Amino acid sequence: MTRLWMPCIPKCRNRSAFSKVICLLCWASRSPSTVGMGIKSGISGNTSIQEHPIKIHYTMNTPFTAGRMLGLLLLTVSFFACQKDDEDLTIDYREVFENYAEIVHASYEDSYRTVADLKTAIDDFVANPTAEGLESAKNLWLVARIPYGQTEAYRFYGGPIDDENGPEGLINAWPIDENFIDYVDGNATAGLINDPVNYPTIDKATLADLNESISETSIYTGYHAIEFLLWGQDLSADGPGERPYTDYVTDGTGTADHQARRAEYLQVVTDLLLDHLAEVRDEWADRAEYRTAFLATDDAVALGRIFTSLGELSKGELAGERMFVAVDSKDQENEHSCFSDNTDTDIRMNLEGIENVYYGIYTRTGPAADVIQGESLAQKAALVDATKADAVDAAFQAAETAVEAIPRPFDQAILNNETLILNAVEALRELSDRLTDMGFAMGAEF
Repeated sequence: MTRLWMPCIPKCRNRSAFSKVICLLCWASRSPSTVGMGIKSGISGNTSIQEHPIKIHYTMNTPFTAGRMLGLLLLTVSFFACQKDDEDLTIDYREVFENYAEIVHASYEDSYRTVADLKTAIDDFVANPTAEGLESAKNLWLVARIPYGQTEAYRFYGGPIDDENGPEGLINAWPIDENFIDYVDGNATAGLINDPVNYPTIDKATLADLNESISETSIYTGYHAIEFLLWGQDLSADGPGERPYTDYVTDGTGTADHQARRAEYLQVVTDLLLDHLAEVRDEWADRAEYRTAFLATDDAVALGRIFTSLGELSKGELAGERMFVAVDSKDQENEHSCFSDNTDTDIRMNLEGIENVYYGIYTRTGPAADVIQGESLAQKAALVDATKADAVDAAFQAAETAVEAIPRPFDQAILNNETLILNAVEALRELSDRLTDMGFAMGAEF
């Protein structure tokens, strides 16, 4: 057997895959006499054998038939396919990050706007306390939780919401020990509201300074302080708190002392929440300093931040702190929105926020329900590793199904439906793992 070598291949080694294919075909089309020039008998004396990536065995007494040409063509196709593994897949993430920033800003903007609507309802209520006015304020608090719950998918990487100066602890801290704010069952004089001697002034600075100053549960600000002031303690076995509107009546017929201070606290704490939401919203506005810096960040670093946020919210925060701890302790004080029984929605909105980021789509809160949609991590993931991308899709579907299976309200589910909650916990942990795998495959720097 005589070994036939392709002398053109070493020269083509640094060319594109397509050029190498042309090289192969050119060689194959040579006349027999020309082909003979490329023959080296055996391997003795050939000092460059190891440099040649392709070897074709061919006997000179075999006609160069159409079948041989077909064989060479098949070899060429195989060579071209294998070449793909050796070339880097270049993906441009700029539009993904731009769309991410748009979604972040829009959802914080919706969070601010819905709390502004809540503040209007609260002002109207304290000016003229009625059962209807209190109910209107409660409903708007529930609406306000929809966009904010989705923004929690932007935490855990030191962004504007939770860097060293971030306001997250002033916006959404929990669990809350209501004794620090107002009266509770068995203690009619508990809380700042009922202590005008030590706290004669109720203003933003006082509340912000006191927040988490005594313990992790000494919460004076944010959504859950407002929630407590609207609903009161949840002492019901199958419903939310039932604070009477008369807690705010100041004409001498009201219930509970210090009605005017309670009203003042409710207005001040809601104004403070608006300040903090505006702070993070503005950091993500077009051309804002943080947004500009984020969009200029190296792809691997930016991907690492985003995937860290998704994975940590899914596993550590949502599956762990907000679900497993509650079901393990069987204590409704450990559920996220314990006064309003809104924890079910909180969980669903957190998961929706993770989906928003990965699939690059956000439906705005409001009558128009405008949709922001653009280039997504999911689209790029499918190009990088289709198998891992499919696993992420499946994990999202499993998590959605498991979360939806949890009966409402959550505080009763932790007592009576432990298995369903734990199924959701496991599905969310699996989702986190699949997202992390995908992040590594896409080159995220964790």
